[in-house]
Amino acid sequence: MKAIPTALVVQPGEAAGASLANGAFELLADGGAVSASRLTLTTGADGAPPHHHKLSHELFYVLDGTMLFRLGDTLTTVRKGGLVVIPPGLPHVFGAAEGESADVVVVLSPGIERFGYFEQLAAISRGEAEFASLLPEQNRYDVHFEDLPDWRTPSSR
Repeated sequence: MKAIPTALVVQPGEAAGASLANGAFELLADGGAVSASRLTLTTGADGAPPHHHKLSHELFYVLDGTMLFRLGDTLTTVRKGGLVVIPPGLPHVFGAAEGESADVVVVLSPGIERFGYFEQLAAISRGEAEFASLLPEQNRYDVHFEDLPDWRTPSSR
């Protein structure tokens, strides 16, 4: 007899959490078809460091506030109700827009297990760990870091 697949249901309050210096993650689903999280950022706060994914598409849906994205060389502002889908290989970085906070759902597909990455990123944001601790984990989490120190400034290329 063929096994019937089960659905993942995460009720409010059931998600694992990770607090950031300037916001918080709710870690909703990890691995399998998707990895999903909810990210809240305080006014003007940066999200993850500049990076790209070799395997995964990354989707952002803005629940509230305004986000600023650098997608390759392009700066894009996305408001409540907006959607961004980033293909593998495209360098990107994001944060709450200047003077704005943001609340977004982030989905990566395929869903490589990344909860460890998010927890480490949160510890780094709080000053409890060094960024260099993530460098050996880039392939494991399919998060490959880029050097974009002034990412909020329009590209001069």
